[in-house]
Amino acid sequence: MTHTARQPSGKANLLTLTVCVGVVLGMVGLSFAAVPLYRLFCQVTGFGGTTQRASVAPDTILSRQMTILFDANTGGALPWRFEPLQRSVRLQVGERAIVSFRATNESSEPVVGTATFNVTPDKAGAYFNKLQCFCFTEQRLEPGESMDMPVAFFVDPAIDDEALLKDVGTITLSYTFYPAKTPERLSRLDTGADAARVR
Repeated sequence: MTHTARQPSGKANLLTLTVCVGVVLGMVGLSFAAVPLYRLFCQVTGFGGTTQRASVAPDTILSRQMTILFDANTGGALPWRFEPLQRSVRLQVGERAIVSFRATNESSEPVVGTATFNVTPDKAGAYFNKLQCFCFTEQRLEPGESMDMPVAFFVDPAIDDEALLKDVGTITLSYTFYPAKTPERLSRLDTGADAARVR
């Protein structure tokens, strides 16, 4: 008894090729979408120390007090000095506070940077709300120029209802400035940003 091997038809080959190309394109698309989707997930849930955005401060101010520490860093060989103008602030939960960070371009060329942020402990991220922030906004500094950048925030009174956060008395807000990924946009950036420029 002889078996003859069946040759797949042209339609079957085309279907297999189409499925393989579709899978590859889907994987490439998901890899590009993963970072924005993860960022969105963190912003919605406060996961990983991501803070929340708010448009108004709460009406309720609790007697519970917290210390907020400020940390400033640069990465990616950004030639800036970056520091908080205050190292800490003590406030009541629900109370609005404004602090400023100062960035100074220590290079001989204009530089554009952008900041990322997080809070620790991570579990407090969902309750740390920013009303005003310079994060994820490209900042341009001329050689030797300094800029003060304010951050307005509050700790949500709902933190008091969370049993796992009863022990939290200190929250650290940390920013890291990196070089902007698109330096060719330097000439097109608006130099009249909201932050206060200092010479």
